[in-house]
Amino acid sequence: MRKIYVIGIGAGDPDHLTLQAAKAIGRTNVFFLIDKGETKQSLIDLRERIIRGYSHPHKRIVEGRDPDRDRTPADYTGTIAGWRHQRGVMLEGLIAEHLKEDEIGALLVWGDPSLYDSTIAILEEILGRGATTFAYEVIPGISSVSALAAKHRIGLNRVGRPFQVTTGRRLADEGWPEGVDDVVVMLDAQQAFTAHPDAEIYWGAYVSTEDELLASGRVGEVAEEIVKTRAEARERHGWIMDTYLLRRNVVEGGGIGEAAPQ
Repeated sequence: MRKIYVIGIGAGDPDHLTLQAAKAIGRTNVFFLIDKGETKQSLIDLRERIIRGYSHPHKRIVEGRDPDRDRTPADYTGTIAGWRHQRGVMLEGLIAEHLKEDEIGALLVWGDPSLYDSTIAILEEILGRGATTFAYEVIPGISSVSALAAKHRIGLNRVGRPFQVTTGRRLADEGWPEGVDDVVVMLDAQQAFTAHPDAEIYWGAYVSTEDELLASGRVGEVAEEIVKTRAEARERHGWIMDTYLLRRNVVEGGGIGEAAPQ
């Protein structure tokens, strides 16, 4: 049976590639790359650099065009479901046409495939239709969240305390999540951190790439500069991927006060 690797390739540094991932790339016959348009050519370039570095000389690269989607939809959940379906149909066609029954294919996923990535769900949808069959294996990678914490030299949690990973949309709509004082935020087009001026923020964009941007401090003091830097970077590159940790200051007993020592 055909097999597909879903390979986490890290947050942008080619050195993030694990030994497990490198071995899987070396066994792959066909690489499926999703083209997101000219403004994100650098994403394709890094994947191709990794493929050249670790694959065998007889590999094949097949590119598919990512379906367009509304970035500010009224029905977010329904829009994402429709986009995933369209991407699945496109990817299923590529697999059926280019991956032979005894071959291995691979999808190279930014960060880690388990964290805010649709690849696993899309493959399950394809298999659910029953027309195209294959086995697949997921290989973890270094997420942007892990890379962000390493760059700022911080832990994501404090002793005995939980943290939560959420989206900018949920932070903006629902406010600070209950029961946690440390919140990792991804996919924040709304820049929802600006509503929490007393929190500490550890922010990063294009983390672990040559274009990396970092900032930290009390939100009320650094928010304006982050917003400006983010807008300029998006204009310059045509896209942006950023992540941040919001840390509410607490004292022993759970009250809000001075930051706990790290």
